[in-house]
Amino acid sequence: MKTALWLYLFLFLAFFDLHAQYPILTPFAISLGAGPAFIGWMMGMYSLTHLPGNLLAGVLVDRNGSRRYIVFALTAAGAILLLQAHAQLPWHLLMLRAASGFALAFLSPACMTLLASLSSDPATQGKYMSGHGIIHTLASVVSPAAGAFIVAKAGYSGTFTTLGWLLIFTGVMALFSVPKHVQSLAASNPALPLHSLSQAPAQANPPVSRRYYLLPFFVSCSQGVLFFELPLSQGSDGMISTGILLSLLSLGALVTLSLFFLNRLAPGIRIAAALLAMALCFFTMAAFRGIPAGVVLFLLGAAKGVLFPAMASLFISLGGAGRMGRTFSLQSIAMSLGAFAGPVAAGQLRDYVSPYFIAFVLLMTALLLLPPRTSDKLAYRPEWNSPAA
Repeated sequence: MKTALWLYLFLFLAFFDLHAQYPILTPFAISLGAGPAFIGWMMGMYSLTHLPGNLLAGVLVDRNGSRRYIVFALTAAGAILLLQAHAQLPWHLLMLRAASGFALAFLSPACMTLLASLSSDPATQGKYMSGHGIIHTLASVVSPAAGAFIVAKAGYSGTFTTLGWLLIFTGVMALFSVPKHVQSLAASNPALPLHSLSQAPAQANPPVSRRYYLLPFFVSCSQGVLFFELPLSQGSDGMISTGILLSLLSLGALVTLSLFFLNRLAPGIRIAAALLAMALCFFTMAAFRGIPAGVVLFLLGAAKGVLFPAMASLFISLGGAGRMGRTFSLQSIAMSLGAFAGPVAAGQLRDYVSPYFIAFVLLMTALLLLPPRTSDKLAYRPEWNSPAA
């Protein structure tokens, strides 16, 4: 539990740092002389360079453990922010954002793999993943306002310098706080030597069907559609109203993420119910404009709070020991591709159909593609369970 608390602290600081940049990156790029098209490429470049980083992270985390890659991601991203504080031209910012996307691609697979390794009990693993979601949501609620406040006091250069040193300090703390080895799986399986945990044979578990990775892809597509369409649909006072609506979305997620007893339900059931609820929320926003958007977004956030820990439990069970890093890296790749494809599709089709209806179709497709006996595939594995479990 001590390791989990340290990880939550590092994740909060990292997510705080990242989300604090969101409201200031576009104005900073404009101050350097960037146009709208260039800003679009700058924002997209972060997701594109995530892909090779995720591919490398999956293999390296399984082979060498999580600690060194958590430290690397945090300190490298902090150093890049220090350089970003001195950017003078738009292409400087573009290159630095690309480097930041690559460096931070190692953080999520490494942290989620380490969290999953802290327990051999699927219900406890689900609680850890819920905690991960709570930390992420809390950071996304408070950090944009904090970033704007720091800019008002210190300017762009001072803000990036402050955030950069914060990440470097977090990386140094991780170096001394994250354990080199996690022994929970060894304790639950005495026949498996500790030194072989990080090199557990992949053939012990069958390959994960690519069909499962369509789930995070479609979910991320729907989120990209929401973040594209919501500001455009709010009219002249879009910044204030969009911020309030996104806060309601995050509050809804916090409510269900805090209901840890939901982790005792089969992940397949939670995924199916959450996908259906999210799809209905998007359909409501597309077809019933009279219903207050805040109510619908709160319910949408509540469904997301059920979905994401369940998806994490799904991939933990499918990946198995020795292959969780690869599994989580492929999940991150699917979500990065979805985050890129969703807004693009919405922008191209907005004149013909409501983007919210596109998100509804995407989520219903994900629900239909979910294997019908997913809950059976997620049954507890005897070799992972402790005698007490």
